Amino acid sequence: MEPGRGILWRLVVVLLAISAGIGGYAAEEDRGKKRHAYAAMMYMGTPRDYEFYVATRVMMRSLSKLGVDADLVVIASVDVPLRWVRTMKEEDGIKVVTVENLKNPYEKQGNFNTRFKLTLNKLYAWSLVAYDRVVMLDSDNLFLQKTDELFQCGQFCAVFINPCIFHTGLFVLQPSLDVFKNMLHELEIVRENPDGADQGFLASYFPDLLDRPMYHPPVNGSKLNGLYRLPLGYQMDASYYYLKLRWSIPCGPNSVITFPSAPWLKPWYWWSWPVLPLGLSWHEQRRSNLGYSSELPVMLIQAVMYLGIIAITRLARPSLTKLCYNRRAEKSISILHVMLKGLALWSIIAAYTVPFFLIPRTVHPVLGWSLYLLGSGALSSVVINAFVLPPLPVLTPWLGIFGSLAVMACPWYSDGVVRALSVFAYAFCCAPFVWVALMKVMASLQNLLEREAFYPRLGETTELPSKLY
Repeated sequence: MEPGRGILWRLVVVLLAISAGIGGYAAEEDRGKKRHAYAAMMYMGTPRDYEFYVATRVMMRSLSKLGVDADLVVIASVDVPLRWVRTMKEEDGIKVVTVENLKNPYEKQGNFNTRFKLTLNKLYAWSLVAYDRVVMLDSDNLFLQKTDELFQCGQFCAVFINPCIFHTGLFVLQPSLDVFKNMLHELEIVRENPDGADQGFLASYFPDLLDRPMYHPPVNGSKLNGLYRLPLGYQMDASYYYLKLRWSIPCGPNSVITFPSAPWLKPWYWWSWPVLPLGLSWHEQRRSNLGYSSELPVMLIQAVMYLGIIAITRLARPSLTKLCYNRRAEKSISILHVMLKGLALWSIIAAYTVPFFLIPRTVHPVLGWSLYLLGSGALSSVVINAFVLPPLPVLTPWLGIFGSLAVMACPWYSDGVVRALSVFAYAFCCAPFVWVALMKVMASLQNLLEREAFYPRLGETTELPSKLY
C-alpha cells in the first residue's frame, strides 16, 4: 500500500471511530437505561435488498413481541432509503445507526462472492460502546423464545454449526473501540480471510474459539469474561429439521432457527413453502407481527387481471379460419408449420413462468401459490384458445404442480427421507403423463395445420378454378 493511502486510511479509521463513539454516546442518552442490544445490519447493492429489509423488520418485531430487555438496533449504511429508516424508527421502535460502508479489501480474491461485498459492515457492532453486550444477528433468524441470557456471555461467543468453523449469523460481543480500530487495521493489512466476507474474517480473528469452554448462563445473573462457544440451540440449522421434520437437539435451549441455505430459498420467499417446511413458520411470525398490507394491493390487481383474461379469452375464442396459409411452395408451408409449433410451445412455457416472476416475493406462501395457479391457468387459457388446443393436455403441468404441492405439504410424513422419496415417486409417476400431454399438443397442432393448408388466405376468392380441357 502506498504511504499516502495508508495515512489517509488511518485518518478515516480515526474519524469513523470518533463518530461511532459520539453516536454511541448520543444513543445512550436517548435510550434510557437499556444496557444491552440486539443488532442487525442493513446495506444496499444486492437484488434482494427489499426482502432483507422485510426480514429484518419481522425479526426485530418478533423480538419486541417476546419482551426482550434490550434495545433493537439496525446498523444501516448511508444509502439505505430514508423511508425505510423512518419506518423502522417510527413503526418498529428500532434505533438506526447510520454508517459508511467499509471497503472490502478481498474483492479480488479468487473465491470472492460479490453478494458478500458489504458484510464486513457487521464489524461496526464493536463500535456500539453505549452497550455492555450486543447480540449481533443476521436477518434470517427465527426466534422461538427470548434469549436475554446471552447478554451474560463474554467478550465473544458464537455457535459452531460447522464442526470446525463458527457461524456468524448470531454471536455475542462486548463492544470496544480498541477492538473495532484493531479490526479496521487488520482490514488495512488484508488479514487472511478464507471467503472474503465477515464469516471468514471473524473466524480468522478469533481462531481459537473451538478450544474455549461451552457457555452456560450463570444462575446469579453475572456476566462472564473471555471467549465461549454457544450451544447449538442458539443457531439451529434448518437443515437438521428437514431431515427429521422435528427438532432433536438435546444440547442447550432450542431458541433460534437459522437458514444458511441458498439465497433463493430463504424462508421469506413465498415459494420456499412447501419446498422447505419451515418457511410457513417464518411467515406465521410475519403475519402476527408485520402483516402483508404492502403486498396485498398488488396481488389483488393481479388476481382481477387474471380473472379478466379468463373471461375475455372464453368469450373471444378465435375462429379456425383465422389461421390461414397459402398453398404455394410446400417448403414455405413446412417452415410456417415449424414456426407455429415453436410459438405454441413457447407460449405454454411462458404461461407457466411469467406469473411466477410477477408475484411479490415476500407474500404468504398460500397466497403466493394460489395467485400463481390462478395466473398460470389464465395464461394457459389464452394459449388454448389462441391455438385451438385441447384443454386437458395444456393444463396437465398445472395439475402436476398442484399435486406436487399437495404431496410436499402433507403433514403425515415420519421424517424428511420419506417425504423426499414421496416427492420423487410422485414426479416419476407424473413424467409419463406430461410426455403424453406434450405429444397430444403436438398432434393437435399438426392436425390443425393440415386442415388449415386447405383454407384460402383472407381476401382471396373461395371459388375453385375451372377445370381446363
